[in-house]
Order: sequence, then C-alpha cells, then structure tokens
Amino acid sequence: MNSPIIVPLDASYERSIALAKIFNPELCRLKVGNQLFTSTGPRVVEELCSLGYEVFLDLKFHDIPNTVFEAVRSAAELGVWMLNIHISGGSSMLKHAKMALDSYKNPPLLIGVTMLTSLSDEDVNEIGIADISSSILNLAKLAKEQNLDGVVCSPQEVSEIKKSFGDNFIAVTPGIRPILTDDDQIRVSTPKEALENGSDYLVIGRPITSSANPLKSLEDILKELSL
Repeated sequence: MNSPIIVPLDASYERSIALAKIFNPELCRLKVGNQLFTSTGPRVVEELCSLGYEVFLDLKFHDIPNTVFEAVRSAAELGVWMLNIHISGGSSMLKHAKMALDSYKNPPLLIGVTMLTSLSDEDVNEIGIADISSSILNLAKLAKEQNLDGVVCSPQEVSEIKKSFGDNFIAVTPGIRPILTDDDQIRVSTPKEALENGSDYLVIGRPITSSANPLKSLEDILKELSL
C-alpha cells in the first residue's frame, strides 16, 4: 500500500464499520482509539481486519511494565498492524513492551507517543515541562534507544526527529488538516506540508469522516498528494 493516510474511527461500532465499507484498504489504514475500543471491545478490530484493513490500535498504553507487557501481547494477538505506548512511561516500560513482541514472527509496529498534538507550550508549562520541542526530542531518543519502531509526534517536530534518528525511524503525525481550522489540535499542518517534512503516516480524521462524502474527501487528499 502506498497511501500514508490513517483514518481514525471515533464513532459507534455501526458507523465505524459502515465507514470501513465505504473506504478501501488500498486507500487508507484505519485507527481504533480509546472511544471506539472502550465502547465495542476487540470485536471491532477483528471485524476491520476481516475486511482487509491494516489497523492501528491507538490505546497509548502507560502503566507499570508488567501490565504494559500483557497489554501489548494482547493487542498483538488481535492481529493489529501497529500499536502505541507512552514514552513517558520510562525505559523499563518500553523494554517490556518490546519484549512482549519477541515471540511473534511478524509483530505489529510498536511506536511511542511523545506529546499530544493538543498540547501547547502553556499546557506543558503547567505540568513542569519548560519546552515542548526539546522534551519531544528527548522522548524520541529514549524510544530509539529501546528499539521502538518510531514515534507519534506533531508535523512540526518530524524533520528534526528524522535528522536525529534516521529516515527508518517512523513518524506518525496527527493534527493533519487539509484546511487549517480552529479545533482542539494545536500543533498542526496540511497533508502536503507533513509529507514534505518527512512524516511517514498522516492521521486525518474529521476532515474525512465528518464530511458529506467521506470517500471523496479521502480521494481528494490523495490526489493533492499525487498518490
């Protein structure tokens, strides 16, 4: 698949499956996050996989090392393509998460969340972090040291992460907006800008799923990217 687009399904089970049937596994991958997984459980992942999709399980595991080990192994058993954990859980947690995948011949990609794209400098100052950019680089460095496959970051940090840790270190970027609008995402960019900065995968939700014609919106973005 050449498409870099990951479409998050933040809706009911019925709506999510309906959207999956509108799209095509050749056009995008799909993301199952906390809202959908909490309301429906593993069955939605199994159904999406049965439709031929590569599924990104976006549950951002962050707990004691043994708990994360078991959670990652359970996610792998669902047959997901990619899953994530919070890098701020520390090196022991990251190491246990990676160990949980050692026995799999074709394990899912394991990526680490740096900082949410909804956070501004003012937000992180409230929790005692002086600067977003340097903190994200430190977190990415930790993820690289613990052999994670890449990170989740905003499009604004991708070029520096690629420069520091190499082109093979995956960058997954939320906060992608074909037309920049005011919403709960702070550190954002357009799809074309994100790819030019080095993003490997673009998480694009509401501009696609909330449009009157989700398939056309997805196809229009791909055309814009010449894909």
